[in-house]
Amino acid sequence: MDQTTLDWITANRPSFPDRPSQLPHAPLLLIPPTEWFFDARIADSIHGVLHGARVSMLASLLAGEYDLSRKETAVLCAAAAMHDCRRRHDRDDVGHGRRAARWFARYHQTVSCFFDFQLPVGLIAPAATAVALHDVPYDAFSAEQTHAYAQARQFTDLLKAADCLDRYRLPRDRWWPDTTRLRIRVPAWLPQVAFDLVTASEQHRLDGASPDDALAHARLTLYR
Repeated sequence: MDQTTLDWITANRPSFPDRPSQLPHAPLLLIPPTEWFFDARIADSIHGVLHGARVSMLASLLAGEYDLSRKETAVLCAAAAMHDCRRRHDRDDVGHGRRAARWFARYHQTVSCFFDFQLPVGLIAPAATAVALHDVPYDAFSAEQTHAYAQARQFTDLLKAADCLDRYRLPRDRWWPDTTRLRIRVPAWLPQVAFDLVTASEQHRLDGASPDDALAHARLTLYR
């Protein structure tokens, strides 16, 4: 992100419907550490720490809308935080979802320790499936992926939606969220929350804040 791009994003803010004065659910913020990423340069890119953490917050808000349990929400948000951690570059990078899914399945205990809560073993496989499928369009699923999706439908749909909502960070409005491509209903107030998380966290980061401070600041803006 650079200031010129962020100024353009801010200036082209969509006309959102009014959102509630108070969010119905407090978003869970999970910030992935730099060392989880394939390359430290990716950790500070448009698919890096800020993106992963914002997707974790959006996933937690969606989880509340869909009545996930606390354990299910924790696993979904952990998967969301690191869904892009095995990217090798910021272009298409076909297969990065599969690589991140294998990493998550292998190191889920590391993730549990870092975030200080135990991820239920029985939920690791569907969460990993969601990560593996997050970068594959629904209409491009292979027969094997369609079968896997059937076993992890809710996690996959929620992760895809949360990842989609963070597309306001991209420098073309034609790349911004298109919720018609999703298979779940997104609350009308959530796109505005997603936009505000992008602009607040990215501006604070450009102003010199650490990723953790920038994200904490952005989370606080949701309550003003």
